[in-house]
Amino acid sequence: MKPSLKKLIVPLSLIAGVIIASAIYYSSQNKHEVIYQEVQVTKGAIKNTILSTGIVQPENRLEVKAPIAGRIEKILVDEGQLVRRGQVLAWMSSSERAALLDTAKSKGKEELTYWEEAYKATPLMAPISGQIILRNVEPGQTITIQDPLLVMSDRLCVKAQVDETDISQVKLNQKVEITLDAYAEHSMEGTVVHIAYESKTVNNVTTYLVDIIPSAIPEFMKSGMTANVVFTTSEKEETLLLPASAVQKENGKFKVLLASADKAQGPQSLPVEVGVNDGKKVEILSGLKEGDTVLMLKLSPISKKLDSAPQSPLSPFGGSRKGSRGH
Repeated sequence: MKPSLKKLIVPLSLIAGVIIASAIYYSSQNKHEVIYQEVQVTKGAIKNTILSTGIVQPENRLEVKAPIAGRIEKILVDEGQLVRRGQVLAWMSSSERAALLDTAKSKGKEELTYWEEAYKATPLMAPISGQIILRNVEPGQTITIQDPLLVMSDRLCVKAQVDETDISQVKLNQKVEITLDAYAEHSMEGTVVHIAYESKTVNNVTTYLVDIIPSAIPEFMKSGMTANVVFTTSEKEETLLLPASAVQKENGKFKVLLASADKAQGPQSLPVEVGVNDGKKVEILSGLKEGDTVLMLKLSPISKKLDSAPQSPLSPFGGSRKGSRGH
């Protein structure tokens, strides 16, 4: 290697070394640099919720089948129609009556009318009061006693799947909010009427079915629709609130930071009692009053750039894996 080239490489190596050393030192000095932000205790509303999905299904689904094999003569109802228990839904002929009427028809109208009056058709009646949600037959169709001719529902409900970790917070008669995927702009209130005693496990996830009855069933609500359900487990109005990241948990106890009169001493720790937490805010039950100022520890802008995914070191509250659910 030429002497002139060696003279050039040595200074460049020194410069590069200085730059790398400076970067390492700068990073070590600033990586954990933090800043404080003042936040005040305010009053407001807060609630805990559990999010779930479900399917709109009949609470009681009944298949209406013929008492005898034969042929459907008349259908008196259609899908979506409301009927009462005992109402005639259709008229049918037994296999013998159907064969007799076909023979009489070939002999003329008078003969047919005679046998229609002499050999009455069999009525198919509604076993419950409810709604026709499916019609499987048309007049003239041959049927057996195994064929479901109509399907009825007494009322529609939402069957929601609730994770086993949340089921303890779901109670009978609990109010919920329902939104259908097909009509996301409309929401309705519902009530929990049944909680399954047996779980279902799919892909190693254990859930329980919860039946929810809407307070009013809109016309556009149909069996099979996907529904989003919000269970409110706790709710407070006009209570003391702080950002969840302003509260830290240590040895099972909660505390906040207060500015010290002596800046050299740094922030002072104050124990507090917390209540409802929605993942973003937390209720303060004792230790603070409205208007009090606490310090919230945050990463500095430099630290945010150095850390690819910075998180507040103070917040003991994480968002629920299904939504805003407290601990």
